[in-house]
Amino acid sequence: MENIVFDQIKKEIASHDVVLFMKGTGVFPQCGFSAAVVQTLSEMGVSFKDINILEDQTMRQAIKDFSQWPTIPQLYVKGEFVGGCDIVREMAETGELAQMFDAKGISHSKAA
Repeated sequence: MENIVFDQIKKEIASHDVVLFMKGTGVFPQCGFSAAVVQTLSEMGVSFKDINILEDQTMRQAIKDFSQWPTIPQLYVKGEFVGGCDIVREMAETGELAQMFDAKGISHSKAA
């Protein structure tokens, strides 16, 4: 079963430039950490694919195993795992996130 879900994860991160595995959706985050990452991306004007891990318990565990990262949310940019809420916020504050988006050709409006 794990290989099927890992294949689904790989397909999602390959098909979209920015993917956020989160609790809830971009429109309706269902935890504070997911909401904080959505807010950061929204303030930067970055479009992203949201994947609600609350809808699928198999995906909820599989994404943690896939990334070897124990918490949700998880942000991927151009197939690369960036990190969770604290890392994303810190990168936004230091300008690293905007630099990453620039380097990977991701459109954004400003630094968070």
